[in-house]
Amino acid sequence: MAYKVLVVDDSSFFRRRVTDIINKDPQLEVIDVAVNGQEAVDKALSLKPDVITMDIEMPVLNGIAAVKKIMAKSPTAILMFSSLTHQGATATLEALEAGALDFLPKKFSEIAQNTDEAGSLLRQRVAQLARKGGVKSKISARKTPTTSRESQSQPPITTRKSQVSNARTGTDTSIANNTQSTIKKSANKGFKLLAIGTSTGGPVALQKILTQFPANFPLPIIMVQHMPASFTQAFANRLNSLCEINIKEASDGDVLKPGCAYLAPGGRQMIISGTENAAKIKIIDDMSAKMTFKPSVDISFGSAAKTFNGNVLGVILTGMGADGREGSRMLKAKGATIWAQDEQTSVVYGMPQAVHAAGISQLSLPLDEIANAILKAVKHG
Repeated sequence: MAYKVLVVDDSSFFRRRVTDIINKDPQLEVIDVAVNGQEAVDKALSLKPDVITMDIEMPVLNGIAAVKKIMAKSPTAILMFSSLTHQGATATLEALEAGALDFLPKKFSEIAQNTDEAGSLLRQRVAQLARKGGVKSKISARKTPTTSRESQSQPPITTRKSQVSNARTGTDTSIANNTQSTIKKSANKGFKLLAIGTSTGGPVALQKILTQFPANFPLPIIMVQHMPASFTQAFANRLNSLCEINIKEASDGDVLKPGCAYLAPGGRQMIISGTENAAKIKIIDDMSAKMTFKPSVDISFGSAAKTFNGNVLGVILTGMGADGREGSRMLKAKGATIWAQDEQTSVVYGMPQAVHAAGISQLSLPLDEIANAILKAVKHG
């Protein structure tokens, strides 16, 4: 049986185009369309699609408001279509925070060199979301942090941190004990850098983790999130407004400092150079057709292995594909510690599975436990 897709857009041309593309995959079927956000909400409730593709700017009810209503009434995997502008990036990030799982540029020419390639990418992303087992229960259980530096209504970082579970609910006690034992052993390694790589589902996962770090977090943090060039600045600014640590889009020449997180800029590569006590960031243009991801987790992690040797805690979060596997392999060969997000809490269990299946990661952790585990490993928990 084919996965059911609902296409939502106020443009009849775009609805037809997306429908034609998706229906070329025999595993996918567009069961209906909606012309505005309110109609999308109504049809999500009545038709129970597996995936919804959603425009942002629509009459009656916009895409962000529609996502919020759908997630409250009938949680569904939603892929947003966005413009590659600062305004589009901001709106898309709001939609992801509201519950959407993934996004693609609305102008297909911006994501592929030709129509066939763009269509294949769209079908792949929709199918990946549709195949995610138990996605509705996982989505409905997902809670996105809303804390910010300015908010006085939320509990402080220490309170929220203490609320993070130390053991997996429903997990065998021996496994939980082994997890805690591994984390304690990691605390003796003297980490000098926290490196995080992620893709699909990463914006929400990163926000959930970073909002639990105190301002005096003892390590510098590098982050590689697969994102277009126009999105990373907006995403870094958003995270910075929500977190106690300082977060910025990485710039060429940045010196890595404790309590600061550096987000790799979209469309370019972030290299770590220097020494572990005087590490700097180098941002380079990458015109190579061989590199699928720009930025690439493999490139940033690999350079961190050369600069920091084994004094790195690497974490691979939810994401499609296998980017990060080879960079994590290089880190582990130097003695670094690698963790991965578990399958149940990953939006797409691609990148974490790649490092787990290769025997590179020492732990697979639920998203809710990762921040607390990191704090313990760096002796701040």
